[in-house]
Amino acid sequence: MIYGYTRISTKQQSIERQIRNIKDLYPNAVIIEEVYTGTKIYGRKEFNKLLKKVKSGDTIVFDSVSRMSRNAEEGFELYQELFNRGIDLIFIKEAHINTTTYKQALTNNVPMTNTTVDYILEGINKYLLALAKEQIKLAFIQSEKEVQDLQQRTKEGIETARLNGKRIGNVKGTKLITKKSVEKKKDILKYSKDFKGTLKDIEVMKLTGLARNTYYKYKKELIAELNNE
Repeated sequence: MIYGYTRISTKQQSIERQIRNIKDLYPNAVIIEEVYTGTKIYGRKEFNKLLKKVKSGDTIVFDSVSRMSRNAEEGFELYQELFNRGIDLIFIKEAHINTTTYKQALTNNVPMTNTTVDYILEGINKYLLALAKEQIKLAFIQSEKEVQDLQQRTKEGIETARLNGKRIGNVKGTKLITKKSVEKKKDILKYSKDFKGTLKDIEVMKLTGLARNTYYKYKKELIAELNNE
């Protein structure tokens, strides 16, 4: 079985590019989609389900190594674990670290000659294996570094804005008005039995697609707005 794992950090991002890249090469791949923010592997529900499901002979395809992990240590450990379980890993953008490449480094050793030259050949074989491992490690290290660089640039940008007198974030006690909040509040006002509708809170949440905390935040704001009218 071939699985394609795709991941984005927020629902505002598009996952279609990753799916398209995988499907172009592996049309029959079963696509696993996930929205998850963070570098840790084991916080991803869909990925964890996949890790429990895959068995020897299966393949997992990633658009890039960063979709598997942006934590160098965890990523390399998981790579080795899956390899030892007989699961093939394919990274479209970093094909040089596919498990087939690593497997070749393990099996395609320079044959021994039963002479003193074997000391040199043994050293070459160890070097080739170490080189393959190092390439895999470096790919995950680079993925982690990209996250760190982005975090640093964001931090520097915020500090620059602060030094230039720009306000960062909302002033305490103020609320952010967005197109989404206006539309969702209209729906709450229309459908909630506490206003003009007949539906319970849980039903309005499902209807609007709002998370519990956001729903009650909007509802509280609506009550305050109506009381001030």
